[in-house]
Amino acid sequence: MNNATARDTSALPIHTVHTYDAVIIGAGIGGLYQLYKLREAGLKVLAIDAGTGVGGTWYWNRYPGARVDSPSHVYQYWFSEALNNAWDWSERFPAQPETERYLNFVADRFDLRKDIQFSTRVLSCTFDEDKARWQVVTDQGSLIDAKYLISCAGTLSTPLKNLFEGEQDFQGQVYHTARWPKQPVDFNGKRVGVVGTGATGIQVVQTIAPQVASLTVFQRTAPYTIPMRNQRYTDQDRAKLKTRFHEIKALTRNSFVGFDFDFNHGSYHDATPQDRREVLEMLWDDGSLALWAGSYGEIFNDEAVNKEVSAFVRQKMSERIKDPALIKQLVPTDYGFGTRRVPLDTGYLETFLRPNVQIVDIKAAPIERIVTNGVQTADGKVHELDVLILATGFDASTGALTQIDIRGRDGQLLREEWSQDLRTTLGLMVHKFPNLFLTAAPLSPGAALCNAPTCLQHQVEWITDCIQFLQAGERQSIEPTLTQQDQWVAHHDEMAASSLLAKTRSWYTGGNVAGKPKRLLAYAGGVNVYREHCDAVAAQGYADFRIN
Repeated sequence: MNNATARDTSALPIHTVHTYDAVIIGAGIGGLYQLYKLREAGLKVLAIDAGTGVGGTWYWNRYPGARVDSPSHVYQYWFSEALNNAWDWSERFPAQPETERYLNFVADRFDLRKDIQFSTRVLSCTFDEDKARWQVVTDQGSLIDAKYLISCAGTLSTPLKNLFEGEQDFQGQVYHTARWPKQPVDFNGKRVGVVGTGATGIQVVQTIAPQVASLTVFQRTAPYTIPMRNQRYTDQDRAKLKTRFHEIKALTRNSFVGFDFDFNHGSYHDATPQDRREVLEMLWDDGSLALWAGSYGEIFNDEAVNKEVSAFVRQKMSERIKDPALIKQLVPTDYGFGTRRVPLDTGYLETFLRPNVQIVDIKAAPIERIVTNGVQTADGKVHELDVLILATGFDASTGALTQIDIRGRDGQLLREEWSQDLRTTLGLMVHKFPNLFLTAAPLSPGAALCNAPTCLQHQVEWITDCIQFLQAGERQSIEPTLTQQDQWVAHHDEMAASSLLAKTRSWYTGGNVAGKPKRLLAYAGGVNVYREHCDAVAAQGYADFRIN
């Protein structure tokens, strides 16, 4: 939504006015849990979602090969052991349809749909200072009056669009992976192009290559990638995991990135070369993200260690494809392992050994424009296509909110504030925006460096506790002070400065969005440390907040 459209909402006809205690934006993992928690707390709540069903990311991202790369036994809810025992995951890394079914199962089990308004977009949210309440306008002509406004809109929910001149001129089919149609797409006999080789592009490429006549992959940055070791679960596997419910829950909440593994192998510098190699080999064979966030913590902040681990991963990747020309194209050398998003793959590198697959280096010859019959690159070549798939990423963490006209005290527009600098308090609230609560927002681990369900559930629980604190004391509003926010931003930046993540251009730092302020989006101090900061604020009765 452009700024003019967002500011024009006051002229929209309002057909109905509704009053709630709280409005939640989004009905994905975070939104469903927030709805459940606030209803349990006795509040009248409405969740709003643009989709026709629940699921968030797993509603919209139904592209070929879409699959979770967090193990299913941690990619789930922890608020109910009975829920855990009632659901059976079929495999270690479930595909999109199964994850969507799980979220529908949760919505049905707790009768959440009755308080969700689907097929609706929030256009504007304005804080009424006299009433200390939010006025929320939707595209359905509704005005919703609510004391609390909670964003559960997701960190990777706003796809980057219209990146290339001439997209509207292409006479074939164009699909964006984040807005994939529900009906199957037939690729048989088609010349297909995929733009982007991040986690999503990898899954698409490895899945459709056997189906298409030809596949052209447009790559700007080669990814480090780990072969996924998936497995079908037996009844015995599931039963064993269910007995560990409380153990796994505790592990996820007290690890660096919200998984049931952590840096438990000591210091890289204290280990012998043989011990280091054994650990890396073991975690490589595990086929999960444990090599990234369950090996040695120095990977994230010690350039020498990162260089050695990067060399190990490059060797493993090179062994898979052997062809020197392909190794040069597919194995990264210009940044360190783990400083960008690390995907898991299933035969991705080997896909380029197929005769019908080619890779185009768009760093050397960028995409100049889309033409009627394909993609034209800066070297003058036109890559002829019947189907164009855009796996071009997202305006991470901020995009879902900056496309809404959100105005706090003194008419402060969140979009304008974040266009200057990405600032929050704990990634949970923003100065000048009373009673606005955020999940997966900038300056929290959930913005990028966390197993999503782990951080979303923690933030929902913090938000719920804060709201209950206000309700019990009959308080009208809560807002972080500028001093408090400055302190959190300074602490966040201190953690970022010690991390190699902040030194690498990626969506982690907003580097994929033109004009976006450059700051490491996610808190780099660890999920466990972040939780301690949040708990301390609550334990002190939100003493540093402005409460009315």
